Amino acid sequence: MAHRRCIGRKPFITVLYMVAVCSGVPVSDLLDRASQHSDKLHSLSTTLTHELDSHFPAMGRVIMPRPSVCHTSSLQTPSDKEQALQVSESELLSLARSLLQAWVDPLVVLSSSANTLSHPAQSKIINKILELQEHSKNLGDGLKILSGKMDPTAQTISSLPYRGGNDTGQDRISKLIRFHFLLSCFRRDSHKIDSFLKVLRCRAAKIQPHLC
Repeated sequence: MAHRRCIGRKPFITVLYMVAVCSGVPVSDLLDRASQHSDKLHSLSTTLTHELDSHFPAMGRVIMPRPSVCHTSSLQTPSDKEQALQVSESELLSLARSLLQAWVDPLVVLSSSANTLSHPAQSKIINKILELQEHSKNLGDGLKILSGKMDPTAQTISSLPYRGGNDTGQDRISKLIRFHFLLSCFRRDSHKIDSFLKVLRCRAAKIQPHLC
């Protein structure tokens, strides 16, 4: 009953945060809620990418930088589920937290750049970028709390500074290309975060690896 009252006092803080600070909640439940947040984050970034694709110049796809240029590419992460299953729980959580932290500044750049983006769905894009920022911060706060319940390794965050500046370009085409590239990098990383958390949730629930 005390647990229910605790959950009921959540006017604006995320469910994950409130559940974490309430006593006696299993790590598996926290991971389940974190996975829901990460799923939403990846879904939003995918929707945004498709939105941009609907009004993107053909030449843009040719000159857009490769994913290897993303500022988070230096972080060594599992390339697929099989590799992720070989990594410790604490290290997977550390990787997810490092990726989220690395996107704090770039998401601010995307948010400010969206205001000058030449695109028919500009207002929708602006709103979704704001949602990305909110979900990213909420998930980061929740994972920080979760890391305190695990091995100290989970509290380690790798530094992945963003050095792309605050401007996505001067002309309409360069703005679209740079914006699309940044968003594509975020979509890739949000997929990694979501995958890592789903593996962690699977392990916590003691599900057989081949079913994860």
